Parts: sequence; structure tokens; C-alpha cells
Amino acid sequence: MSPSALFTPFTQRSVTLRNRIVVSPMCQYSCVDGFATDWHLVHLGARAVGGAGMVMVEATAVVPQGRITPADLGIWSDEHAAPLERIASFITAQGAVPAIQLAHAGRKASMARPWDGGRAVARSEGGWTPLGPTAEAYSEDTIPPHALDERGIEQVIEAFRAAARRAHRAGFRIAEVHAAHGYLLNAFLSPLVNTRTDGWGGSLAGRARLAIQVTRAVRAEWPADAPVWVRISATDWAEGGWGPDDSVQLAKLLREAGAELIDCSSGGAVRWQKIAVAPGYQVPFAERVRREAGIASGAVGQITEPAQAEEIIAKGRADVVLLARQLLRDPYWPLHAAEALGVEVNWPPQYLRAKP
Repeated sequence: MSPSALFTPFTQRSVTLRNRIVVSPMCQYSCVDGFATDWHLVHLGARAVGGAGMVMVEATAVVPQGRITPADLGIWSDEHAAPLERIASFITAQGAVPAIQLAHAGRKASMARPWDGGRAVARSEGGWTPLGPTAEAYSEDTIPPHALDERGIEQVIEAFRAAARRAHRAGFRIAEVHAAHGYLLNAFLSPLVNTRTDGWGGSLAGRARLAIQVTRAVRAEWPADAPVWVRISATDWAEGGWGPDDSVQLAKLLREAGAELIDCSSGGAVRWQKIAVAPGYQVPFAERVRREAGIASGAVGQITEPAQAEEIIAKGRADVVLLARQLLRDPYWPLHAAEALGVEVNWPPQYLRAKP
């Protein structure tokens, strides 16, 4: 059996991933009133059985208005923690690290599920008024948001703090702050969206203030022996927008705020983005953040082949790889990747009869 960087354990604080493969948070749009269901247990549990080092629960709304759709997962009450505790416990029992992404959809909230057309959901249909840095809508097809004032911003920060407390009690070992894809924290970061002139806008420091304050709040609630990650959009893919240089500066600020890893995605802030999609197209962002900001990074996006993932880790381009669609296609991709790379890994004993 040959050595493999991809299957080398990764440790932050007291938390160790058995390998560098992370199940990226992927919305399932399968909740009622924000509560996780058996779907989530089976979906996430299968990927823990499949050998991933960490399994991250999808974007989990810290307030009801923070859901993308009425069918989104939530953690805005203590009652929401009970079904999540069952999921975290099962993931742990399979040898994977349970993680959760804490989120607020901002001005991209109150939408229908993708397979229901992805249209705006009116208040009369169970929708709500979204929140944003300004009152400008994401598009002509979405609901204009209410611009957050100082009190509203403080309530958002406290909601993330309370959600982190509940997530820890539910058994999660890593918390990720969602500051990407045009959702609330990312909307504040992007100069194309955040045109405020107060202390929450203007310069990069002002636009980054909410993401930094939220990260500090989550870090303050999270146990000292466990890490906090932040997902960012490393570029807006639009002229005049947020870019990789900004992301390096933000990563430094997030590191000072207590983050241990920057999960580097991209896009989502504006409709007119032009994304150059290709295999591993976002890996250079993770590489720059890791090299220039002095913080661990995660690479995500069009990572599908074992040799490709191995190269990213072996060459120090990122510390972990996060797989999404590939793990929807194949929940057991880590086991198959180990075989392809010539690595001996433990299979679940129930499945040993099928091991090659």
C-alpha cells in the first residue's frame, strides 16, 4: 500500500479527521418548520459510513427568516437540536467528525425549493420579508429585503451565538460560519451589494465587520478544544466586485477573530456573475489563502477524481477537500478513492464482504 496525503489525518485543536475528505454542506430542502427528518439521518449517515473524514450538515438557519426556502433546516430553538443530536451521534459512531454550517440567507431568502421552480414565496404562501445590507433585491424575481439597522444587526450576531451554543450541545465538533454565495454575511462583504455608508459598509474593514463579529460570537460559544471554520466566496466573478486579494485580507481578519480554516468557494452575490467553471476551478483561491493569510484552507468545486484530490493535498494547495455533487453520486467515494490510491482503510464491518 502506498502513502497518501489525502488519507493522512488532519488535526485542529483536539479534533482529528481520519482523512482530508469532507462532505460539503448541501441543502436538502426536506424539513418542516426547520426540523431535521429521517431523510437527513440517512443522507448524512450514509456518507459517514462511506468513509469521509468529516460530514457537514447543510446550511442551518439561525433564525426563521434566515432560511433560503420554507423547507430549510433550522436551529433557532432548543427543540431543533434534538433530531440533530441523533444525526451527530450517528456520524460520530461511524468514525467521522460531525460538523454543522450556521447560516442566514439574507436577501436570497423566502424562495421555493429548486424543484418547485425556485420562485419567490409570498407572505400569503408562507413566505416572509428577507433581510439585507440595503433594501435592494437580489433580482427582479426576488422579494425586496428590509435593510438591517443597528439593532437588527446585533440580533443577527446574537442569533449566530445562540445557534452555536445549541449546535455544541447537539454534539457537533466543528462549526462553520456561512459567509458565501450571496447570503447575508457575503452580501455585507461584497461592494456590489453593500453600499452602506455607516460602520457596516464602506471600506473592506466596514463590510467585513459583520462576518468578523459573527465569527467572534461563534468562537466565544464554541468549546475551546474544537475549531471554527468560515466558508467564503473568494470572488464575486463580476467586475468591481469582491476578489481574491480581498479574500486574503479577510482570511487574516477571520484568523484573528478565531477561525481555524477558510473554506474557499465563490460567487453568488450578484446575478450578472460570469463563472469560469472547470475541474478544480476554485482550488487557486484556497491555495492563495493558505499561503498568504497563514491559515488552513479548504478547496471545493469540481473535485471528482481521487488523483485530483490527492494532488491538491500533496502539493499543499489546501488542507482539506470538500466534495458535494460527487458525494451525491457516490456516498462511498472515500472508500473507492482509497482503493484507487492504494491505501488500506477500514470498511464498516457490515460491509466487509464487499471489500475488494
